[in-house]
Amino acid sequence: MTLIEAARGGRTTPVMEAVAGRESVPAETLRAGLADGTIVIPANTNREADRRCAIGRGLRVKVNANIGTSGDYASADEELAKLEAAIEAGADAVMDLSTGGDVAAVRRRLLDACPVAFGSVPTYSAVSEHGPDKGLVGMSAGDFLAAFERHARDGVDFVVVHAGVTREGLRLLDEHPRVCGIISRGGTMISEWMRHHGVENPLYEHFDEILAFARAHEVTLSLGDALRPGAQADSFDRAQVYELGVQAELQQRALAAGVQSMIEGPGHVPLNQVAAQVELEKATCHGAPFFVLGPLVTDVAPGYDHITAAIGGAVAAAAGADFLCYVTAGEHLALPTVEEVREGVMASRIAAHAADVARGNPAAIAWDRTFSERRAARDWDAQIAHCLDPQRAGRIRDQHRPADDGVCSMCGDLCVFKLAADGARTRGGDA
Repeated sequence: MTLIEAARGGRTTPVMEAVAGRESVPAETLRAGLADGTIVIPANTNREADRRCAIGRGLRVKVNANIGTSGDYASADEELAKLEAAIEAGADAVMDLSTGGDVAAVRRRLLDACPVAFGSVPTYSAVSEHGPDKGLVGMSAGDFLAAFERHARDGVDFVVVHAGVTREGLRLLDEHPRVCGIISRGGTMISEWMRHHGVENPLYEHFDEILAFARAHEVTLSLGDALRPGAQADSFDRAQVYELGVQAELQQRALAAGVQSMIEGPGHVPLNQVAAQVELEKATCHGAPFFVLGPLVTDVAPGYDHITAAIGGAVAAAAGADFLCYVTAGEHLALPTVEEVREGVMASRIAAHAADVARGNPAAIAWDRTFSERRAARDWDAQIAHCLDPQRAGRIRDQHRPADDGVCSMCGDLCVFKLAADGARTRGGDA
């Protein structure tokens, strides 16, 4: 029995109870959201994890960190260091996007070490494992499907399925050319295979088989947006909107089969379009959880795209997006370093928290208020202990510590809180 089926039957499972406790919400909230497809709990039955999370309606906005090898940098040890950095920085989930080296071995090592929800892209590993011998176009539909089954058996909690890019979507793309075409790696792999063979997307045609794998192992499907815009100029075009309709269809098929799913979203989006894109997804996909990459609100900031994405992520989450995929400073330039992974998670956590405040999340609002009270009291130790990144805040404080430990080195004796406190004491003495 899957979590969706248990929820529909009125049962609250141990997984629901455990996650509800960590989320500080009633288990009934999770049960109701699972039943109607507005909440997912990625929790493969083949793997134990200490810190499962729920994603969706009425919950805290979650953050995902992408790691993984490439053809140029295929060290599993380096990716394990990135996993550790992402977890320490507060990521709610981690995805393995490995394409270099022994990708199956890397995935299993990361899975064994990961205490949070773990995602992957089976299409990447299918091409990485079979492509060197067969070439992309020499692969069969069965090769793609077998990769999904391997990831499910390994214990992956959520997998990306680029099933939404269909022949009709490619036709629209051809009729209305883009500046950057298809920028999804998995989407490009599938679309090039489709174009070569002149057939429909095998992941769409065999979606029932994918649902069977997912159902057997309680794998959550992340319905990939292969046609997401990769440039501001391409945002909200016909191909993107068409694919969203296909994703909505697939989400309903998954829900009917008792399989959890969420919708992936853009991409490069102008700031003034971000909220509208979120609202369209929620309306089209029956309130399904929305997993967004960024969105990146400008194309011209390589080296700072963790900031670009945090700006878009805050707006998207405030409008209703549920799950932010971080972007690192190295995005578009290189495989990220360990430190860039950490910075990327922190940037997305800031965006997620800002959105939680905007959405009226009581815990988020209380956190800001309590911190502000400690700031007004000039309780520096408490401020640092309770801020989003105590490690960085403490380091900056120590590097520039003033002679008077009750103030900071920017304002010194002109600290507004110190002036007010001194004034209050003076007035009290005069009285």
